[in-house]
Amino acid sequence: MASTTTKQAKPINVNDPNVIDVAKFAVDAYNRKGIRIPESKLRLEKVNKGESQYVIDGANYNLTLSAIDVFIHKSNDYEAIVLELSVHHLRNLTSFKPINA
Repeated sequence: MASTTTKQAKPINVNDPNVIDVAKFAVDAYNRKGIRIPESKLRLEKVNKGESQYVIDGANYNLTLSAIDVFIHKSNDYEAIVLELSVHHLRNLTSFKPINA
């Protein structure tokens, strides 16, 4: 059954352990997808801001985060969108893109 949006998006607490875990998942999934430059690997620095929109089976997170490329030691901000289906214990990285390269 497809998830359907049920509520308006609301700001998140950037220090919430689940939000940090979702952000780490986004960075790890991005590193695994092969859509990045092969010589780069990102590591989460912090969650800057974001919002969550609850859906029937979980939440859709739209996060702005800072991550550092561990090979060239350069930090950048990224927008990550993650769908978390808590009932099924699944997460899906919907989008991950640099904000200002």
